[in-house]
Amino acid sequence: MSNLTLALHYAAFAIVATTANLGTQSAILAIDDQAIVYYFALVAGTGIGLVVKYILDKRWIFADPSRGIAAHAQRFSLYTLMGVATTLIFWGTETLFWFTWHTHEARVAGALLGLGIGYLVKYQLDRRFVFSSQPRRTPAYAVAAAPPA
Repeated sequence: MSNLTLALHYAAFAIVATTANLGTQSAILAIDDQAIVYYFALVAGTGIGLVVKYILDKRWIFADPSRGIAAHAQRFSLYTLMGVATTLIFWGTETLFWFTWHTHEARVAGALLGLGIGYLVKYQLDRRFVFSSQPRRTPAYAVAAAPPA
């Protein structure tokens, strides 16, 4: 698979995870947008986005063949750890925009900017530290889409 194809798929999955993240936040903030609710929405949205992105990346980006609870726990733990710094980029940018302009549009703009930067960094960390122990394989969707020989 070409680097461009991989990047496009990764970007598409980032959009799916971002939509899940911001959708969760919006649903919670529709109830109340006080500061304490904002922080709960931030954490809940991040958690949902993390799980969605892990599932997509593990299977479709890194073609990780590992199975079983122990393997998933180890990979997900590393995946989450790599996401700590990138989440701080996301949260910091989103919160800066929220408290600077006090609008949901600014919050979303900050979130999108922070998530974009965070995902660029996270891919490199995941490739090097989370999914590096298995040999590089072609992701399952690329094999399924390949023409017969």
